[in-house]
Amino acid sequence: MEVCFSAYSTVMNLIKFVFRLEDGDWSTEKSYVCSWNLDRRGLDPIRPSTVIDVSSAVMCLAFHPVEPSLIAGGLYNGEVLVWNSSKSDDPLIARSGISDDTHREPVYQVQWIQSSSRSNRIHVLSASTDGKILIWQMDGRGRLVLQDGFALIVQQMPRNIKLHKAREDTLFGVTSLSFSHLDKTVFIAGVEGGYVLKCSTEVLTHATLGSGSVPLKAPAQFTFSPHRGPVHAVDCSPFHRNLFLTAGTDGHVHLYSMLQAEPVLSLQLSQSYLFSVCWSSVRPLVFAAATGEGTVLIFDLGQSSLCPAVSIEQNAKKKPVYCLAFNPKQPELLAAGNAEGSVKIWQLSAELTKQGPREVTVLEQLANEVAD
Repeated sequence: MEVCFSAYSTVMNLIKFVFRLEDGDWSTEKSYVCSWNLDRRGLDPIRPSTVIDVSSAVMCLAFHPVEPSLIAGGLYNGEVLVWNSSKSDDPLIARSGISDDTHREPVYQVQWIQSSSRSNRIHVLSASTDGKILIWQMDGRGRLVLQDGFALIVQQMPRNIKLHKAREDTLFGVTSLSFSHLDKTVFIAGVEGGYVLKCSTEVLTHATLGSGSVPLKAPAQFTFSPHRGPVHAVDCSPFHRNLFLTAGTDGHVHLYSMLQAEPVLSLQLSQSYLFSVCWSSVRPLVFAAATGEGTVLIFDLGQSSLCPAVSIEQNAKKKPVYCLAFNPKQPELLAAGNAEGSVKIWQLSAELTKQGPREVTVLEQLANEVAD
């Protein structure tokens, strides 16, 4: 059994993990979506508060931003599901099914996003290695209905960076995605070929792609200098509109500015893969990364950009750490899940959780040096 994904609720002190039973064939693997309430008295780390049994491999999760009992998930077979964890008998309340409108490859990212229309409805966004980013609405009858979507086609990529040779009608498979915290129309997509793309939800250009009931659009506006392999994680800074982090199978973390193609900072943290990278929600210069060698690395850019402030051996057998999550309700807590099937929650020191007086200024200076 392995732990492949983690997510915190921003409303309650809840954490969810996906535990996946390994049988060598992801198309037949079962998963268990387990949650713990960290505020509950007598918390039992062996016994989760809720368990959702899923007959397929769950690749990703996202808590609803207002109703913490609602969880969106993406599956290996391309389906997108929504569960209500307060319903113990049958928590599944909506699914996309499989059709011309849906994904045909694994879904690596799901998010809840607010509609740009006056309705302010909250939709489910999903991104897949089939190159599509789709936006869904629950219809109240157990279905997720496609509302809008995007496709990353080679022919319609920005040409500010030379692309590797590929057929013009090839789609770039999406492996990670993060929205700007300060401009919800902007998102960064990491793809299988190692490319990192700045995208917009407000584009009008249609993708040159047939089939499906909803015309898809071409969102890519700018291409950044690539990783040498698939990009497993992207995270936009909560404190600066132009800065974001990426991590990939080349063992590197890149810090980019949206204003230039080359990274501001490139760190090789592992001889193996990097599976996750995320910013602290309270320290503008702090981020954590998860390695394929079983280590969690925490950097404080205010102290050093070359050496981690903390290095945590997650397990003695050096099994890969697949997922990381800072707790938005208790920012001193950092959760990590690994290939051994174990979850650990670390309590960070005040040095890593208390913001310094000039920290935002230092971050701004870092971004301004790039823009000059």
